Amino acid sequence: MEALTLTTPALLFSAISLIMLAYTNRFLAYASVIRNLHDKYLQKHDETLMRQIKNLKKRLYLIRSMQIAGISSLLLCVLTMFLIYIEQHLIAVWIFGLALILLIISLALLIREIQISVKALEHHISDIEKG
Repeated sequence: MEALTLTTPALLFSAISLIMLAYTNRFLAYASVIRNLHDKYLQKHDETLMRQIKNLKKRLYLIRSMQIAGISSLLLCVLTMFLIYIEQHLIAVWIFGLALILLIISLALLIREIQISVKALEHHISDIEKG
């Protein structure tokens, strides 16, 4: 196995940064939709709106978990670089492995969130198709 160098965890910086940007955009979009649904619900206490709000709440919590795992992964990549710098290579390898696991968790949560989003959109489509 090759030795872990400073450039290895640094390679993940741009990938994690782009992922975090995408997560933040999703979060902001959901926040806007929730605010609009909230206003509509206050005007008209419709059960359909309440189901949509509950669905969005679940997706919002998933995005929060995705962000926490992604940020933790980035933080551990920085810690890995520091450990390599101070020549603590064995600890650095384990910390970098943990960073990769957190990134995997973050991406797995993204898959789950996308599945929930698609299911919610399918409900809207079926309502339109029913007329």
